[in-house]
Amino acid sequence: MLKRLLSSMSFNTRVLKVDPSSIHFSPTAHIDGSLPTITDPETKKNLMEAANIIRETDNIVGFPTETVYGLGGSSLNDNSVLNIYKAKNRPSDNPLISHVSSIDLLNRRIFGNKHKTDVLENIPKIYHPLIEKLWPGPLTVLLPVPPNSNLSKLTTADQPTFAVRIPSNPVARALIALSDTPIAAPSANQSTRPSPTLASHVYHDLNGRIPIILDGGACNVGVESTVVDGLVSPPLLLRPGGFTWEQIRSMGGSQWSTCKVENKKTIAEGEKVRTPGMKYRHYSPRAKVILFVPERSEMPTEERLQYVKNIIKEESKGIQKYALLSTLTFPSNLVEEQNCICEQLGSSRKEIQTNLFAYLRKLDEEEKVDLIFVEGIEDENEGLAVMNRLRKAASHNIVPF
Repeated sequence: MLKRLLSSMSFNTRVLKVDPSSIHFSPTAHIDGSLPTITDPETKKNLMEAANIIRETDNIVGFPTETVYGLGGSSLNDNSVLNIYKAKNRPSDNPLISHVSSIDLLNRRIFGNKHKTDVLENIPKIYHPLIEKLWPGPLTVLLPVPPNSNLSKLTTADQPTFAVRIPSNPVARALIALSDTPIAAPSANQSTRPSPTLASHVYHDLNGRIPIILDGGACNVGVESTVVDGLVSPPLLLRPGGFTWEQIRSMGGSQWSTCKVENKKTIAEGEKVRTPGMKYRHYSPRAKVILFVPERSEMPTEERLQYVKNIIKEESKGIQKYALLSTLTFPSNLVEEQNCICEQLGSSRKEIQTNLFAYLRKLDEEEKVDLIFVEGIEDENEGLAVMNRLRKAASHNIVPF
């Protein structure tokens, strides 16, 4: 019955404007759960409508975070979580991150503790230095699922841990706070596609599949949150993201100085994963992506660039329209063919990270190119997250240069 209901669901998707600058939280709201003040009436009205959907129905909404746009439903409601998987065409063994607006909300709604003398009692001490510095923000931590928890097993993919974070985007925080509900939210795109960083990206992928999208402007981080596991020794960085591995090690104290990076290239069939982004094809436009990875530093620059030009010339034969996204090394005139669109992702690693998904989507959805060449960057600082996404977008189409 439920499967028939989900397959018949169709919406007239509305995009509702919200003004992030009109939303104000107290300095301690992320701890004590105090509600925001909202000075713009339209923003307040639209947020209340979205919060009511989350709190009172099985439906889901698109909303901005600082990382990418999320597709949110109640983490406590099996039907809401099923609707997330349905809208995205997402495999159900891929766990979801629960977003909370405060530690108070985490304690009350997930751990079932209404009155705590120590608000951090449910969070292992290894995480305390990190969350004191990096929450609210693009940091997700793994916690043990509490006994008799209301958390939907569909959110955790029936695993003993769950992933949680407090976003810093004021629209996301307000939506969660006003709904008083932990929100399970993967990226608001069709599964395997590049993550959305604009409301228009969400509309492109999910029009007719969800009732509303809150449009709060562009996401300023541009890639998903960093996911860490402090329940193992040494602790692990499971997914690079908005905070770098270097930041985690330096801000987490002595226990995080030995933090390792999860380096599995493949996941075995039937193997459970602890965080999104580890198991399935991700971040891929419809166009084929060929990634140039900087690994031949011993070669003179001129020879490396000529090697790249030869690869581009060979791979683009017979292609009607293609693109080249350069980063830190390729000159703007590396390719001068009329059927090639040349764009620079950015002049710094942070800028490249912010622009990555937006450029992939622009070339795929607006320019409708058939092939995208991308110049990769070194796997350090923001480069770790950028290259994690690009390697998955390119799949096996990787060329060292």
